[in-house]
Amino acid sequence: MKTIVVSTNNQHKIQEIEQITKPFGFQLLSKSEAGAGDIDVVEDGATFEENSRKKAEEIMKATGKITIADDSGLVVDCLDGAPGVYSARFAGVDGDDEANNRKLIELLRPVPFAERTARFVSVITMVWPSGETLQARGEVEGHMVTEARGEGGFGYDPLFVPLGSDRTFGEYSPEEKNAISHRGRALQKLHQLLVEKGFGEA
Repeated sequence: MKTIVVSTNNQHKIQEIEQITKPFGFQLLSKSEAGAGDIDVVEDGATFEENSRKKAEEIMKATGKITIADDSGLVVDCLDGAPGVYSARFAGVDGDDEANNRKLIELLRPVPFAERTARFVSVITMVWPSGETLQARGEVEGHMVTEARGEGGFGYDPLFVPLGSDRTFGEYSPEEKNAISHRGRALQKLHQLLVEKGFGEA
């Protein structure tokens, strides 16, 4: 069984990644479990692709193991693409979901629902110590609401309604969300890339 380091300690992300990588016989370790918990990768890239690759490469170099990194966020059209690559620290403190959602709600409240189009984006990079790299991007389109709904998910999930639904991601079960989410779609593409590399069955 191959051990893969996930460049995060976010258990939500690790669980979503595990559902896709487990069939290939990969065992996942969080950044801390791999002994790299004190490494704080500076996410100074201009794109999700740049940040995802940087996180994967730095943790791979520190651990010497195959590493997967996800960089994801919310892109809101009427806010010129914000919060974008700053999604996790939109309100100033990294990972403060409540503050990030409050700030977003205040900015969106005057905007009509029809103009609150948005998409979640996820870019997943898998890096081997040999330097070989796979990268996959997934997106899901939708609209934003200005009142949090649902207890599920994390981040901006309670404010995001995917196209074709009247529920927020916060009202989805984990299985429902993974089936259509940005990270789920990126992971499905990664799955296909792994199959093409001969890691397993489609």
